Amino acid sequence: GAATALELARTGASLVVCGKREEPLAAVQREIEVGGGACLAVPTDVRELDQIEALVDAAVERFGPIDILVNNAGGQFTAPAEAISPNGWRAVHRLAVDASWAITRLVAERSMIPQRSGVVVFIGFSPRRGIPGFAHASSARAALENLASGLSLEWSRYGIRSVCVSPGTIATEGLDQYGADLEQWARAIPMKRLGTPEEVASLIAFLCSPGGGYVTGTTVIVDGGADAWGHA
Repeated sequence: GAATALELARTGASLVVCGKREEPLAAVQREIEVGGGACLAVPTDVRELDQIEALVDAAVERFGPIDILVNNAGGQFTAPAEAISPNGWRAVHRLAVDASWAITRLVAERSMIPQRSGVVVFIGFSPRRGIPGFAHASSARAALENLASGLSLEWSRYGIRSVCVSPGTIATEGLDQYGADLEQWARAIPMKRLGTPEEVASLIAFLCSPGGGYVTGTTVIVDGGADAWGHA
């Protein structure tokens, strides 16, 4: 999320960043503003409708209609499929799928449909065939792929593009929680290395640019070849 915000700021976008924790939001805002960009940080739990309504109101009040929406909120835990409780399943899907749909619908209704333009980006997972220990999360991200495709069929008439970007194993702070052997993970990737947040961010920025203007309804995979290899 931070890398994408910074990359979009470098392309000239004004940014509104949101999340539950104020400290990382403030850090991204400072970095963007030091670089001469414009950024508004709004602490938000995107699972709560009243909070995303306040977020969208703040964005429109500060910068006007919204041109780009990147849905990258998510969270999951490692568990065998048979050990995932109904509550655990719902928690993952509520954040990845329900929240993404709620804010997408709101932004489309208030900005993108009236102005007849916009780009919506969803974040999927690779390998796309499923990941052991993540049945809940992989199924949620597959839903986002389908949502991106379905929205393109309906909303292209409004000039709105919707795309899913599916990263593989990316070297972020989030990997630390799994206590994994990252060197072993890298060996399982055809390119023999992990991806970087900046590589994902650059792809998203391209898709949101005029260069990506004819790309919609599809999933773009950035994973060093892991999905092609088929190692789930």
